[in-house]
Amino acid sequence: MGSTEEPNKPNESSSSLSEPLVSKPPLYPSVIEEPERAHSNPDESDPTQLNGKIVPKASSEGYTCVWKQDSWVPAYYTLAILTMLWSLTSMIEAQVYVISGTIAQWYFSKEDSAPKRGIRSSMRNAFGSSSGTVCISGLLICVVRIVRAAVDSARQEDTPGMVTLVLRCCVNALMSAVDFLNKFTVNFAAITGEAYCTSAKMTYELLKRNLLSAVFVETVSSRLLAGIAFVLSAIYAIVVCAILKGASKLGVDSYFVAVLAWALLIVVLGFFVHVLDNVIDTVYVCYAVDRDRGEVYKPEVHEVYVHLPISRNHRSTAVPRTPGV
Repeated sequence: MGSTEEPNKPNESSSSLSEPLVSKPPLYPSVIEEPERAHSNPDESDPTQLNGKIVPKASSEGYTCVWKQDSWVPAYYTLAILTMLWSLTSMIEAQVYVISGTIAQWYFSKEDSAPKRGIRSSMRNAFGSSSGTVCISGLLICVVRIVRAAVDSARQEDTPGMVTLVLRCCVNALMSAVDFLNKFTVNFAAITGEAYCTSAKMTYELLKRNLLSAVFVETVSSRLLAGIAFVLSAIYAIVVCAILKGASKLGVDSYFVAVLAWALLIVVLGFFVHVLDNVIDTVYVCYAVDRDRGEVYKPEVHEVYVHLPISRNHRSTAVPRTPGV
């Protein structure tokens, strides 16, 4: 019988020998053609598709597609973080403004007439006519916090040199002075209703005449209230731990519960300490304004603050009397 093999069909063994031993690598466009085509027109309704694009990336395993952010994204994130920090500090300063305005209305009111709707009036001023003052104060506090964080991070790096140490001390002193002046400026603005720059100038003149007593009140009141909060929280944690030890079988977990109780109480007391600290500062500013005018609206406040040193070489020894009394 004759062979049925077709004459024009190539021999499989010869064709396999003619092929190269190393196969050709895949073409570059074939790898990224489909992803690029799929993402060439991003969905504008999806905000995640508007901050970058898919680009090819070569690696040891081959070619892959990765997401590359646009150049404006880091700047946007930085601006968003700064805006959130500014908003947070502005809300804190708004709280200080409302507390100061409410206390000032109580202080300068007559004995027979109590202020009405003091909190509502202070909130209307804080978020109304004095909103610019609150925002500027919040911006300054935000800048102070950022600079202090940068100084603290540089301190952790342990950069040697006398110049670095001197600059660090100068920056800390400057930031503390700005923070101290800004704190009383917000109190003064809430009391008088003046703009921020005018309040800062008047506060500077007020603190220049009463700097020692202002530092004494701000420092002692803050440290004393913080110490009281810490001691009360520690006593509460010890009592909780003792009760759990005697009335339950938690064992070692009772210490964990006591620590949680201590942390919770110190957070709550910290809020009240912050409010009381603002109240004390506002009452002191009201007293200083009262004394500069030669008036006495709250004699009981004068009886306490009159014993504070006004300057290094002067100390009041008598309580000023209300005119006509």
